[in-house]
Amino acid sequence: MKIGYARVSSDGQNPERQIRDLKEYGCEKIFIEKQSGKDFERPIYKKMREKLRFGDVLVVHDLSRFGRNKIEIRDEWKSLIEDEIDIVVLNMPILDTRQYKNLEGVGQLVSDLVLTLLSWMVEEERNRTRIAQSQGIKIAKSKGKFKGKPKKYHENAKGKDKLIYDAIIIMLKNRESIMDIHKKTGVSRNTIYRIKKDYESKIEEE
Repeated sequence: MKIGYARVSSDGQNPERQIRDLKEYGCEKIFIEKQSGKDFERPIYKKMREKLRFGDVLVVHDLSRFGRNKIEIRDEWKSLIEDEIDIVVLNMPILDTRQYKNLEGVGQLVSDLVLTLLSWMVEEERNRTRIAQSQGIKIAKSKGKFKGKPKKYHENAKGKDKLIYDAIIIMLKNRESIMDIHKKTGVSRNTIYRIKKDYESKIEEE
């Protein structure tokens, strides 16, 4: 059974977009909570957790809806897996535990990257990145050097962008198709083609 969990931090925020996407994904039941994600002591989440059973799939719109505390996210994720409950994060297809079952090689490597991704504080990282980019754009604009949005996934990227880049390189080395990599990571095909081209150019130069 697919069970959706939608969360906003206050009554003033609207969870409709999350609910719509969860319904489109096929969730048969959706739990809606209006409370901070700083920990898992949330009444609606605890009620849902009690109802989750072996073979169920817990679906969230993005990792920050699941929680914000990096240690508690990791512990709760492992607890769900131990209870044989799968987890799907809609806006990051690489975070879908079902696709790594009984897989060897690249599947295990990507699964390890998933666990590493969970160690990041999602909301804090997002805010920090937004502030840094805003400051960088202001500085660049003042110098007349702003050329648009910077590339996300590359060899010198940081945090989860670097982890996803490494996962793409691993899959390219294993000769997976651009479409398959796109489906697993959620990264656009044009970006994957760019990564492939840059990587092949680097290899030729070595």
